[in-house]
Amino acid sequence: MDEVVKIINDIKAGKIKPIYFLMGEEPYYIDRITEYLENSLLSEDEKGFNQIVLYGRDTSIDEIVSNAKRFPMMAERQVVIVKEAQDLAKTIDKFEAYAQNPQPTTVLVFAYKYKTLDKRKKVTKTLEKHGLVYESKKMYENQVGQWINRVLQGRGYNIEPKANAMLVTFLGNDLSRIANELNKLEIILPKGSTITPNHIEENIGFSKDFNVFEFRKAIGEGNKAKAHQIATYFAQNAKENPMVLVNGQVFSFFSALLQYHGLKDKSPGNVAKVLKVNPYFVNDYIEASKRFPMRKVSSIVAALRGIDVKSKGVGAANLNDAELYKEMLLSIFT
Repeated sequence: MDEVVKIINDIKAGKIKPIYFLMGEEPYYIDRITEYLENSLLSEDEKGFNQIVLYGRDTSIDEIVSNAKRFPMMAERQVVIVKEAQDLAKTIDKFEAYAQNPQPTTVLVFAYKYKTLDKRKKVTKTLEKHGLVYESKKMYENQVGQWINRVLQGRGYNIEPKANAMLVTFLGNDLSRIANELNKLEIILPKGSTITPNHIEENIGFSKDFNVFEFRKAIGEGNKAKAHQIATYFAQNAKENPMVLVNGQVFSFFSALLQYHGLKDKSPGNVAKVLKVNPYFVNDYIEASKRFPMRKVSSIVAALRGIDVKSKGVGAANLNDAELYKEMLLSIFT
């Protein structure tokens, strides 16, 4: 995020590169930088003649270079944006010749999503020398909660820890999807508001009481009644709570708990770092470790593997979700 801020600040300061090659597994920042360049470099009047948007699947390197070599009309510069540029992966090496001597009055932007260039290749080194290459990496889930806080604080909002954890639990590290959901909340809530679990439930559709987050918490606390109640809800609402995904979340919890047992440094900060979990969840592992010793955790992990196979219909054609949840909770609590 700091690197993105620097890129944006440099553009604001007039330090503009002739080529921006934006690549990587996380599309969110690629989209944000591309949008900023698309919206800020030219006035609305200048865009008509001097801004071109191409799409990787519908263009070629030759066509991109031809457009990039044009001179701007009644403007200081022109902007050429290539969206979905990853579709040009097989021919991207041909861009090296232009990258060696880019048109100084053209700003050429590649949005190269879900892939990266080989940094050993000459084309990559040439792009780094004469332009800017930015790699947008996927965040670990334990970093996403902090990212949500920073984004909301920058926009004049706060969020309760549980609400933050709910977003991470249900949306993982998909920053674009999280950002879309936050935008919905910002439309509804006035600036200065604190986002609560109720806001998440009412406006995004995740139940604050019957969800995987609460299910894992009930299991970790040894609350059998609540765990069975949530499992019954899941079985009755299987479309919104697929057994495969719920079992996967519980499996991840116990796999991380097994790792927790093996840690020498069990300080909260180290636990969050090593287990790659949201710091809000650390206490769940501490509490669960008191109820589930390492040997028991190992047997639970093995049982959950078996349930995963059965939930996919292998060797258990006659077992429905309710029966699988019953088997899961028996393996955990007995």
